Amino acid sequence: MNPGLSTTLHTSFDDAVARTRNALSQQGFGVLTEIDMRATLKAKLGEDMEDYLILGACNPPLAHQAVSIDRQIGLLLPCNVIVRRDPTSDKAIVVEAMNPQLMVQVTGEPALQPIATQASTKLQAAIDSLDHTPAAH
Repeated sequence: MNPGLSTTLHTSFDDAVARTRNALSQQGFGVLTEIDMRATLKAKLGEDMEDYLILGACNPPLAHQAVSIDRQIGLLLPCNVIVRRDPTSDKAIVVEAMNPQLMVQVTGEPALQPIATQASTKLQAAIDSLDHTPAAH
């Protein structure tokens, strides 16, 4: 199983982030957390790296269903979505989402399967729409 769902965009980093936020929103996900890895590594370690943003995406109804089945599932929530500049090409922005099917594999809890399937479908739809989704203004 592939741990991630991904696509590559040929646009600016800021446009890719805006498109990703919009696409997630269209699928019922809100962004609960945001980690700017580039800024964090620069501030804490003095290290330089390409643009790299981790968005913690959550679909509240699906999260509620999952936590109702297994309280420890919160260890795997929210679903991480990464927007990052490809280190080999300044013109390519990679958008990757954690494959929710990993929740079922990690926990071994079959009751999570329908929730993981719904989350996977929604995240894949968001990823697939990025090439066609204009940035939110």
